[in-house]
Amino acid sequence: MLTQQSLKDVFYCPEESEFYSQCIKELVLKQCNKAENIVEFGSGDGTPVIKSLLETNFKGKIYGFELNESACEVAKSKVRKHELDSKYIVKNQSFFSYLNQNAQYLISNPPYLPAIDNKIYQPLLHGGIDGSEIARKLLSLSYENVLLMVSSYSNPQSLIEYAISQGYSTGNFIISPLNFGYYSSEPKVKSTISQMQKSGLAFYSENIYLLAGVLFTRNQTTVDLSSELIQVMTSL
Repeated sequence: MLTQQSLKDVFYCPEESEFYSQCIKELVLKQCNKAENIVEFGSGDGTPVIKSLLETNFKGKIYGFELNESACEVAKSKVRKHELDSKYIVKNQSFFSYLNQNAQYLISNPPYLPAIDNKIYQPLLHGGIDGSEIARKLLSLSYENVLLMVSSYSNPQSLIEYAISQGYSTGNFIISPLNFGYYSSEPKVKSTISQMQKSGLAFYSENIYLLAGVLFTRNQTTVDLSSELIQVMTSL
């Protein structure tokens, strides 16, 4: 049975995890034609990657990094249960202390909750004042391909424009409407989102926001869908 404490200990949102898994499968794993290396910032309980691996024939390895010790232990247990130890290696350490530049893909559902500070239910879900701080940091690392989950209430247009300034184009994306949940409905977070909406930095309708799985790529032959993505993400 889920309790308020368990929700604080390990991120739990089945709808978001399911969508992240779909994005990993469709935008990354199905596009890998050989045994490639993938790194993941923020593995959580491991469910999204595990599900996507079970549904594809990916031959490479995924190295996940998770600072939350409780979440990391849950992830490792699930990996063992599904006998994916050789494909998904989860470490309880900072992603930024590792930085495997030999990886062909960086994937992440990064922290994107906007708030004035990280004194929220789960501090590791804090994405900076506008929610895009961690995503920007990941885009500054120069990986060839970066799959990020981008929220419509976390200054999406500015984030996409930042990706362009770093040499990326939007190779592909998938979008899903989601309900505000336990973490995004916290008064401190919701108040920040409301203020951002007034400034044209957050886009949502009643209790619905958009979450996009976006493949940012440096592949110059890819058709750039950045304009289309911005148009959709700012439509609410």
